Amino acid sequence: MDKLINDSLKKGISYASYRSLIKDLLTQKKSTGKTQTEAILNFSILNDRRMDRLDKTLKVSSETLKSMSLLENKFTFLVIAEGWCGDAAQILPILNKIAETSPLIDLKIVLRDENPELMNQFLTNGNESIPKIIIIDSENSVINSWGPRPMIAAKMVIDYKEKNGRIDADLKKNLQLWYNKDKGINTQEEIIKLLKAS
Repeated sequence: MDKLINDSLKKGISYASYRSLIKDLLTQKKSTGKTQTEAILNFSILNDRRMDRLDKTLKVSSETLKSMSLLENKFTFLVIAEGWCGDAAQILPILNKIAETSPLIDLKIVLRDENPELMNQFLTNGNESIPKIIIIDSENSVINSWGPRPMIAAKMVIDYKEKNGRIDADLKKNLQLWYNKDKGINTQEEIIKLLKAS
């Protein structure tokens, strides 16, 4: 596991590089990931616009700023994501904002389809759900993981699947509405709680 984490950290790219990668691929009418379809391309275009907006509008709460100012140890957020993933488009901008508040936080991103071995170590209920945030300490040891979405949103998905049997366009729309209303607050709170516990 140590070698896998170290190798993954070396492969990890910055948030700015991730955004550039997605934009470069979109100019070629491509998305990240192995599967290339019109639907996936459309999701990627939508998510790129969404991230542009969130980069401009998201704010870190005063509680998060206070907690980050009290951090004493260095951490890396190693995030498994893909450009077509709606949850990743909502979560990555807020992780970037959190990381920008402290020199003790380093944000690195790897693509799921290029890192199956890493993904298999951090499955959610047996699924390759993303984004997955792996929190790593200064010794490159995994101290926790989080994802693919905040608890309230996760419950929305579970309840909807129990009632309707699957995730569909209605749920995806409702999830995005919830994210827009939440403005990254639940994600901040849950990530800060994990950092405080370590």
